[in-house]
Amino acid sequence: GGSLTFDRSRSEQCQYSVPNPADTGWNTSFSTLNGKSAVVPVWWLFVHAMSKAATAASITAIPCGVDLQQVRMDVNRARINDPLLAQEVADFTNDCYARARAKLFMTQPTLSKDQLNDVNWIGSRFFLQTPGYYDDGFSGFRSHTPRTKWPYDTTRDAGLPQTTGGGGFPTCTQWWSDSSIGLRARLLEQVSPDLLSKLAQWAKFMTQTEVSDSVIRDLVSPRKQKLTQGQVYTDYGGQVGGSVMNDFTRLTATVGQAAGSLAMYPAMDSVRQAAPMVMAFLKMALIICIPFVLVFGMFDLKVVMTITFAEFALIFVDFWFQLARWVDSTILDALYGNGIGSDVPHSNFDPVFGASNAQGDLLLDFVIGAMFIVLPSFWVVALGWTGMKLGSLMSGLTDGVDSARQASSKGANQIKAAMEKKP
Repeated sequence: GGSLTFDRSRSEQCQYSVPNPADTGWNTSFSTLNGKSAVVPVWWLFVHAMSKAATAASITAIPCGVDLQQVRMDVNRARINDPLLAQEVADFTNDCYARARAKLFMTQPTLSKDQLNDVNWIGSRFFLQTPGYYDDGFSGFRSHTPRTKWPYDTTRDAGLPQTTGGGGFPTCTQWWSDSSIGLRARLLEQVSPDLLSKLAQWAKFMTQTEVSDSVIRDLVSPRKQKLTQGQVYTDYGGQVGGSVMNDFTRLTATVGQAAGSLAMYPAMDSVRQAAPMVMAFLKMALIICIPFVLVFGMFDLKVVMTITFAEFALIFVDFWFQLARWVDSTILDALYGNGIGSDVPHSNFDPVFGASNAQGDLLLDFVIGAMFIVLPSFWVVALGWTGMKLGSLMSGLTDGVDSARQASSKGANQIKAAMEKKP
């Protein structure tokens, strides 16, 4: 006879990663555990099989797509792990970006809506491609400290000191764009290639370069620089050496932005990971309880049917988890899937979808995160309309994931507290 094979590409397309059996601890089938084997009554075997079949069929009916919520949480987790690279980003901000913003405000060129959004980050295409900005090393758009990755060039670095280390003073364009050694290339190495491919697979309205830039833009944003203990953009918005009040206002906004997503995303991620684990233990508890409940209920038909519905309800919760994840991604796709233009609710593309666009988007994140608990609970309530008294069957799920959610939020709160204490 033939054998079943796992279609990994199809499962990943459908937002569901199924490991090959050989890659798990279940690579050999077994029928005993510690020398004991389970004997299943025919009725409960039938109920289990039919419940699994109904659940699998329902999940299969959910359309496939990229799990955007997971992509967002992965992007949010990305950090600049190299402290020297983080410091170099801060140096680039001071030497290049602050100077370019100051010139932009002094000259006040006419910018399109897209360009207005573009000039708000250090890798701005406008600054890179417009003559007189990042390419103009003689006007000061260069590294103000020697960089060993760029050897001293007598033409480019004329009039600048030649150091013993042999480092030169690259223009801002070279410093950012040079292949393999440029800041952009080294920042891109900090991001998982798998994450970039997932994002590119969904964002077909963008080129690979635009996708990479959007991720790098989030990686070097002020809130990420603060979280990685790098330097915040100290010379931002054209105010080179701004007042203390400017710095205080900016720092407050940065901490506020970081706090919102920092506490929310780990908590949401933990709930999504913990929920299936809790459900597995609840199913185990139900199966163990069946013989005792039947005996105490004197094998009454009503008791048997109540347990039957309860088992089906627990198994079918898997469908609600999948539906919540699909709805989550579909809403994000509706908001951002068409890219940038008049037919979408937002004028700029952000890989941390919604986290920096509007309060409504952040509120939507909280609501959708709660759906992983609310939908299964509502499912049990709906079954109760048939007359089946299933009680608070889902309270175990709520209690089980709550500790994971609180622990994740505590970790975020500790980081927030450390950020607030740091002078």
